[in-house]
Amino acid sequence: MDAVFKALADPSRRALLDALKARDGRTLGELETVLPNLTRFGVMKHLKVLEDAGLIACRKVGREKFHYLNPAPIQTLSDRWISRFAKPFAIAMNDLKSRLEAEAMKPPKHVYEILIKASVEAVWNALIDPEMTRAYYFGSMVESGWRVGDRLTYRTSDGSVMLDGDILECAPPHRLVTTFRAHWEPEFAADRPSKCTFEITEAMPGVAKLTLVHEDFDGETATYRAVGQGWMVILSGLKTLLETGSPMSAA
Repeated sequence: MDAVFKALADPSRRALLDALKARDGRTLGELETVLPNLTRFGVMKHLKVLEDAGLIACRKVGREKFHYLNPAPIQTLSDRWISRFAKPFAIAMNDLKSRLEAEAMKPPKHVYEILIKASVEAVWNALIDPEMTRAYYFGSMVESGWRVGDRLTYRTSDGSVMLDGDILECAPPHRLVTTFRAHWEPEFAADRPSKCTFEITEAMPGVAKLTLVHEDFDGETATYRAVGQGWMVILSGLKTLLETGSPMSAA
């Protein structure tokens, strides 16, 4: 957490995060305009500090490198220090702010990175084990044969389908790509399936990095607006479960 606090302490780095909050997925050239008094190298140094702290995630497409705000570390701080009484109001305000500020995002996508003190294999197992998903994925149990073309289903305790999709890629224990169709609200019925890509790599001995990219939305759909806060809760819950052995609510 020291790296997160250090990164947030600098006003120039906060300005870069604000810019990504206003419009995610920017290149270095676009972010240089946020800090016109700094050289290109100076902006790159600030972005490196933010990336090392996990506050931004980077995706390279061709020769361009795109930068995305990664709220997972801030959610971890929130889980630790915001009281259970204040948290629902903070989440509601954050959701409202996200909806208002997401207007300029083209194309819309969610990108998250989180470091977990566990092996790559343990993180992979947490994604595919139904008993484990029940502990962090809003009480749902995952079902799939985990082969390309297989169906993927998350069922709640009463047997109803919370969400489903199809396996597009499955390369244990490093990469899983699926379609995603939400069913927990009637308003999602009009949305076509989006796509989720999970990538797990070893960040350092005994520490895995989980990257999630949720994309292929037809604009700012009901599904797109709903899953942003949900993914932060799910990823924080997965991290807590693997690092403590207990669900987040009981940790």
